[in-house]
Amino acid sequence: MTTIYSDILKAKAKNEKLLAILLDPDKIVWSTLEDLISKINLSPATHIFIGGSLVKTTILDELIVRLKQKITLPIVLFPGNPSQISAEADAILFLSLISGRNPDYLIEHQVNAVPILKKTNLEIISTGYILIESGSETAVERVSKTKPLDRNNINYVVQTAQAGEMSGNKLIYLEAGSGAKKAVPLEMIKKTAENLAIPLVVGGGIIALQGIENAYAAGADIVVIGTAFEKDINFFNPNTTTND
Repeated sequence: MTTIYSDILKAKAKNEKLLAILLDPDKIVWSTLEDLISKINLSPATHIFIGGSLVKTTILDELIVRLKQKITLPIVLFPGNPSQISAEADAILFLSLISGRNPDYLIEHQVNAVPILKKTNLEIISTGYILIESGSETAVERVSKTKPLDRNNINYVVQTAQAGEMSGNKLIYLEAGSGAKKAVPLEMIKKTAENLAIPLVVGGGIIALQGIENAYAAGADIVVIGTAFEKDINFFNPNTTTND
């Protein structure tokens, strides 16, 4: 059954914006997990993404089970490699790093993931993943050994996104990277959204609520917030003021 992607498509058709909180299992403080869950439930999040570039933890399954006990949002894997697959999740972003030219991240990891995925009921959502230069080297860049695309060459980024769509991807994900100094440029989001029929995901470098709204206004269908929420689980508290 494929429901998460169809719900994303329905939201896009209605111009309803979605928000994913990205949790890195390696950064979870288990003693404060209950507080984290409470803050997620009070947030406007519509999805939980789980994953990271490294993920050394061996208790991914337990984390997802604990989250599902008290959170009803869809849990979607955002894996850096096949070792980060858990049958406990609801879906997986089947990522292809189309901004890079490292064959491991274009197809090899995907091939190795197939035997694992065939044993699960995960909804598989093929996703063209595009890393955008953000002012500093990110974990994705280090691990994948690929260079991000020039943030000033918007036309090339748009072409890359269109190539991803033409290749059959269901989502395009513009990523500045975890802890990025600069978010994906709004003009880039706008031009990419205008030239795609499939939903556009944007993440990385967003440090304030206004940054989320700006990405939505530019054309993002799903915004992903990770580091800012990790640093301040009161991020969505309307009484907390943060400058973008």
